[in-house]
Amino acid sequence: MALPMPCEKKPINGSTNAPKSMRANLLHTMARKKGPPAMPLPPRGGLGASRARVPEGDGIRAIDFIWHLVSTQRHRHPEDNFSAVQQRFDDSLVVHRDTTPISPEDWLEPGTDVFFYRRPAPETPVPYDIVPVFEDDNILVVDKPPFLATMPRASHITETATVRLRRATGNEELTPAHRLDRGTSGLLLLTKRREVRGAYQELFARREVDKMYEAIAPYVALSVPADWSHHLVKVAGEAAGSVLVGEEPNSHTEVASVTRLPAEQEQELQSLYGVTAPLGRYVLHPTTGRTHQLRLQMMTEAAPILGDTIYPTLLPADAEDFSRPMRLRCIGLGFVDPLTGEDRSFALN
Repeated sequence: MALPMPCEKKPINGSTNAPKSMRANLLHTMARKKGPPAMPLPPRGGLGASRARVPEGDGIRAIDFIWHLVSTQRHRHPEDNFSAVQQRFDDSLVVHRDTTPISPEDWLEPGTDVFFYRRPAPETPVPYDIVPVFEDDNILVVDKPPFLATMPRASHITETATVRLRRATGNEELTPAHRLDRGTSGLLLLTKRREVRGAYQELFARREVDKMYEAIAPYVALSVPADWSHHLVKVAGEAAGSVLVGEEPNSHTEVASVTRLPAEQEQELQSLYGVTAPLGRYVLHPTTGRTHQLRLQMMTEAAPILGDTIYPTLLPADAEDFSRPMRLRCIGLGFVDPLTGEDRSFALN
């Protein structure tokens, strides 16, 4: 399925009226039956409950266990003190997997799973809006801005696309089918119901979705179309990945086109990012999905993407500037719908 593609001309909050075949109806029924089991505590305020397992040892009193988890939380709200932990128990918001409330004095044996809500620290608001692109009964497609992580992680909890959208729509089941880096903007697909979540997530996991990206970087005249293949390594917990020369490639990207930016746009971006080099628009079609794949490949084969705070130089977190986002954007998604068998395509200008 070729990309880029025209965006579906359907209204937000609308639903597709295309007739469904017998096969599509069967797929729809199967997807509804395969939904993941409900959590003992439902999402609240856009945030899911945390699960913690009592470690090996002699066991521990319930309130001591939860207080230890809360007090050692790296990004904790300053008002989340011992009294706040006690209040969770009073409100029956500390439970077993079967939803049975846990009392503060209950003794928890090793291996016991406990579910409760964490309270994240205040975050700096990201001054960009999430723009809806398409919506039907099953999915919501949005244009995610830069600086918003897809899912809560580390210090970015409430200022994430998932939490913002759950709060804006009131739909606590809204869940991304895939992820975009926090610095990457563009098309993000979310499922609206737990029953269909797996069907769309598996579609992305099996790499059955065509993706197209636009990167803005110093202009390098490349012979296109071209194929970039590299062996990329990204260690969990480390900000930057690397390219291993001489190893079997594990990442592949097709370079569809490279064009010089129009003069007016080029001058505007040169001034904003403090560069003097000519700038180009790279249209990239990754066929694998390694972490930071396009950022590493752009740095290796062409030039670092404008606004990238990791490549080629890792900048400190306090150097982040909302006015100068990374210029990497997902501009196209195309796939065969796992519920209806229809070709679906979404695109941004």
